[in-house]
Amino acid sequence: MNVSVPITGLLTHAVERIVGRAAGMARLFAVLLASAMMVTALAPAAHADDTQRVVYHVDFPDPTRYSATLTSINNLINDAEQKLLPWDVHLVLVGHGIRFATDDALEGTAFAADEALNERRAELKGRLQSLVEMRDVKVHLCDVTRKETGLAEDQLYEGVGLVGSGVAKISDLQREGYAYLKIQ
Repeated sequence: MNVSVPITGLLTHAVERIVGRAAGMARLFAVLLASAMMVTALAPAAHADDTQRVVYHVDFPDPTRYSATLTSINNLINDAEQKLLPWDVHLVLVGHGIRFATDDALEGTAFAADEALNERRAELKGRLQSLVEMRDVKVHLCDVTRKETGLAEDQLYEGVGLVGSGVAKISDLQREGYAYLKIQ
């Protein structure tokens, strides 16, 4: 009696099934790996550290709302300090936000200073300067807005930088993984 022939056939069949399943699993793994790599490539830039990355957007004329924005920035930085986390905070001024980047009254423009702003201008300027100088907050003004008003660059507060487009700057920062905040 030759028993080895059927056992050899069964073993061959079992090995073929195992190899076939392994190849299928390898194909599945390759598809999953490729999918994960594609999702990672399309996702916003993630950072390996715990830096608080935030961009604040100011395009409104209300000094009280702007004051709340400055308070929010300060609170965020205080929280990061307490947690021993670094921060990278940007403030982007667009449209009416130009009112908070200069002492110029912007007369004859859609962004002209009003009584409410004139009453608080010195305080708001001082708070902004403190955030720039002491907390390393980066302030950007939309150059489209500046040109629209005819405001000279030397009329801007110290520490206010110009960007070609404020909304483009916000978009760039968001693509880099910055959280977007606009105080209501």
